[in-house]
Parts: sequence; C-alpha cells; structure tokens
Amino acid sequence: MAKAAPDPRAVREASVDELGRLGLPIPPPGFPLIWEPGDSVELRPTIDIEARCAILHVVVARCFGMPTEIAMSWLLGSHLVDLVTPPEWQFVIGAKGDHRSFVLHYDAVFALAWLLGLSRHLDPTAPPEDRLMSQMPDLPSGETFGSWRSRSLMSPRDPVEAAILLDLYYCLDWAFQEAENRDGEPPGEIDSNAIGQRRWALEWAVIFTGPYHDKPAEWEEVDLSV
Repeated sequence: MAKAAPDPRAVREASVDELGRLGLPIPPPGFPLIWEPGDSVELRPTIDIEARCAILHVVVARCFGMPTEIAMSWLLGSHLVDLVTPPEWQFVIGAKGDHRSFVLHYDAVFALAWLLGLSRHLDPTAPPEDRLMSQMPDLPSGETFGSWRSRSLMSPRDPVEAAILLDLYYCLDWAFQEAENRDGEPPGEIDSNAIGQRRWALEWAVIFTGPYHDKPAEWEEVDLSV
C-alpha cells in the first residue's frame, strides 16, 4: 500500500548526519534528492521481492559451485525462469559473465532479505548476518520456492522506513566511493561494492509515485551512476 513519502530534505539531513558520524565525506551542495515533497512511496509486491531474492540466491550459489543442472532444475521447478534476467541466465547455464560481480550479489540478497523482514539490520558498517543463508531457500535439500515462502515469516518493511534507508544508502554509495578514491579506509567491515549492491536492491524495490518519476525500472535497468 502506498504511503505519503517523508519530507525528503529532513531525511537527507539525517543521512548526512549519519555520514558525518561514520567519518565519511559529505556529498556536495545540490546532491540530488531521490523524491520530492508530495510524492508517495510503496514497495514492490512481496512476491516480486521474494522471487528476486530467491533468483539472486541461486546465482550466488552457482558462484560457489552449485552445478548448472541443479540450478536450472530449481528455477524451472519453482517457476521462476521467466523472471531471470538474460545476464543471470547466461551465468547460470554457462558461467558466462563477470564471476566477481555475481558473487557481490550476496549483499543485494541481504538487502532484499531486510526488506522482507528476514534480516534484523542493514548496518552499512557490518557484513550480512551469519544466519542469512538459513533464511534463504535450502537449495541442497531441494526446498522449492513455494516451500520456502511457506516456512518463512515474511514481514515486509514499512515503505517509509525503506525510503529513509534508501536515501542513506544513496548517500553512502557516493561517500564510500569518494573515501576510497581518497585512499581512505571504510568505516566498517564492508566496502563500496557491498554498499552499491545494497543500494541496487533498495532502488529496485522502493517505488515512488509523483510527477517526476518514470515507471519502475527492471532489475538490470536500475541506474547506479547518479
């Protein structure tokens, strides 16, 4: 359900304060806001977030040795093939593409799990929770997508809460890259790649409606360049 988005300037002020607390560079004046006063915000349908989370979980599993046949069989049996993007499919069936970039999707899975209420935090200084894998479909045992959904207690986040965290990660993405360009140390245990993956998931899942927003981007269309 769509809700009124919070005041973007107040949210940005809080995001900048958090960057300062972490000792990170502060974005320049005029750094773009993500939404405008009067916009509304909602999350993508829960089933869509669940499906994207499960697909990325399979992609990451392929990075760590899950056989092609088993991965394909799982996606087919779970009726998710149509939602796999072309780059993901090429990697699943033939290990084509940048292996390292697909490994990084683990942090996108973590952010999606947070949106579904399966992770307790999305702390930008900490790696994914140790229990994350147990919260995902049990691929070795053949647990299907439907079975995973049945056993998991999904409790999607409030879209306002998600929007606030998206703004923080939007600023963090710039700040981490800027810090690394200055040869600075990250403030915690993760780097700009992990921050970017989490932002990617949040950008995809959080939908704003207003006069200046286009239709929601598909997964591969999310623009992380700005």
